[in-house]
Amino acid sequence: MIKKEKKPNNKPAFNNYWIYGALIVFFIAVNFIGVGSNNPSNNQINPSTFEKFLNNGDVSRIVVINKNKAQVTLTNEAFLSPKHNEINKPDFFGRSNSKGPHYEFEIGNLELFQKKLEAAANEGIIFSYEFKTIESKWLDILQSFLPLIIIIAVWIFIMRRMSAGGAGGGGAQIFNIGKSKAKLFDQNSDVKINFKDVAGLEGAKEEVQEIVDFLKNPLKYTKLGGKIPKGALLVGPPGTGKTLLAKAVAGEAKVPFFSLSGSDFVEMFVGVGASRVRDLFKQAKDKSPSIIFIDEIDAIGRARGKNNITGSNDERENTLNQLLTEMDGFGTDTNVIVIAATNRADVLDKALMRAGRFDRQIYIDLPDLRERKEIFEVHLKPLKSDPKLDVDFLSKQTPGFSGADIANVCNESALIAARKNKKKVDRQDFLDAVDRIVGGLEKKSKIITPDEKKTIAFHEAGHATVSWMLEHAAPLVKVTIVPRGQSLGAAWYLPEERQIVRTEQMLDEMCATLGGRAAEEIIFKKISTGALSDLVKVTQQAKAMVTVYGLNEKIGNITYYKSNESEYGFNKPYSEETAKLIDLEISTIVEKQYKRAIQILKKHKKKLTELANYLLDKEVIFKDDLERIFGNRPFKEKLDSQ
Repeated sequence: MIKKEKKPNNKPAFNNYWIYGALIVFFIAVNFIGVGSNNPSNNQINPSTFEKFLNNGDVSRIVVINKNKAQVTLTNEAFLSPKHNEINKPDFFGRSNSKGPHYEFEIGNLELFQKKLEAAANEGIIFSYEFKTIESKWLDILQSFLPLIIIIAVWIFIMRRMSAGGAGGGGAQIFNIGKSKAKLFDQNSDVKINFKDVAGLEGAKEEVQEIVDFLKNPLKYTKLGGKIPKGALLVGPPGTGKTLLAKAVAGEAKVPFFSLSGSDFVEMFVGVGASRVRDLFKQAKDKSPSIIFIDEIDAIGRARGKNNITGSNDERENTLNQLLTEMDGFGTDTNVIVIAATNRADVLDKALMRAGRFDRQIYIDLPDLRERKEIFEVHLKPLKSDPKLDVDFLSKQTPGFSGADIANVCNESALIAARKNKKKVDRQDFLDAVDRIVGGLEKKSKIITPDEKKTIAFHEAGHATVSWMLEHAAPLVKVTIVPRGQSLGAAWYLPEERQIVRTEQMLDEMCATLGGRAAEEIIFKKISTGALSDLVKVTQQAKAMVTVYGLNEKIGNITYYKSNESEYGFNKPYSEETAKLIDLEISTIVEKQYKRAIQILKKHKKKLTELANYLLDKEVIFKDDLERIFGNRPFKEKLDSQ
């Protein structure tokens, strides 16, 4: 059997622009036909024939165009007469040119022609004539077609934008408003951050590295019957390195990495958020295996049904529903892993947190002493620092600092050193940077009266004295009476890094906090409003002891702490009698520690006065000054043993 060879199809492919071109040609042709019906260019006559028509009374109107051409319009009787059959025939569309002009001729000499018209008028021939100046016909044609051209251009633009994204995706909407705004990073992208740049976070890095390994070598896990996890949720306080860890994943992974924020799904138009979620996962599946990173997922992942008007269509909830469906629903692809970051895990919807969606929750806490040292080493690399700089000392001076705070300290220290015209950043620059970040900028120009300055000095000396004499109070680092930020004076302490806090430790801290107010009462027999922040702190601590941690004997081993405030409809899960007892116990704890602070200060009143006077003179004192006045602390320093 002989197979017939197929002839190549040389026919040009159909293009939509052919339709647009045909439409334009059609309208131009119609316009020209219409113009032709009113144009006497096919009915040219000579001046002598015109004179015959004029003398016979056939002419009703003459229009002189641009001083060289005359257009003649006949009377109705002459137009219908047999001798003018050539001009009264209907055109292609059945239209009759009864209104004229009917004939056209070149006039030659304008003055001579005008005299002929005046002579005919004097003879009693009735007609009218006028002179006109007409510009280019093509300009008129263009002006008449301009609205049509604009409409066609806008239509072509909209149709192209509508068809750009294809059916089913976000691009099927006008102007691609439903398209995903995710940035794509792949092996071709220049992502300079990897796991080596992420200091600390060893546990989190290990889990994230495992996810990357899942995508690189899926057979290693699936051959044993395991399934690749759907998602991982990075949870932790602000500045701990959640987004940085995701950037490191983008740099390490040899798979496409889609990055966007939770707020990128939110728009004022209904359905846009859900459309963007669909388009995002469609792109990720097309490039699978791949990773999707959603930063600040709490923007769309909040628990549903809260503060919602009955019957309303919440756009955020629709977006969340679509995300839930894409992560674990019919037809989902197992080669797409979602990584999300938030510092508000408590407000996320339970359906989002279940296994099968975010299988792993990776908690990223504030760095400890060892991790802070690693973070300092990373951020010190680009700085021209003093070779003798002790990184261990810096890490001990920054308890409770996040990774972002440490980066800010390093940057601020460089700025301070540059301001002082130093060639290298030294230890004092870092200490000044910590002081500025914690306390604020020094305001030496602020006007303070001598009496106020004396009160501030005794207040800060009271804090320092009480904390020095209590075992569990944080050791003092620095005291100043120079206004800084919103405070008139400040004291820096180096708190012990504890995983658990006992009752006696909290009581000692409260007593040291009340030492400033107690010193004012002992020395001046008066108290001022300067202790507001101290009172707020101790009240919160006492309230936490009673209502949260169960550290009060009368209330007992009960906590009224609620991890999720919205689960219950009431905010006070105790009786009025219990409320009175709670208020009484909070007040009792605070007043007891206040009396304790007064006793300590009365016992060491002489040294308190000496310390305050020295502070008034120097404005800034350090730990060494306290050791000179009070001697060594009666308790062993625990911080150095860490």
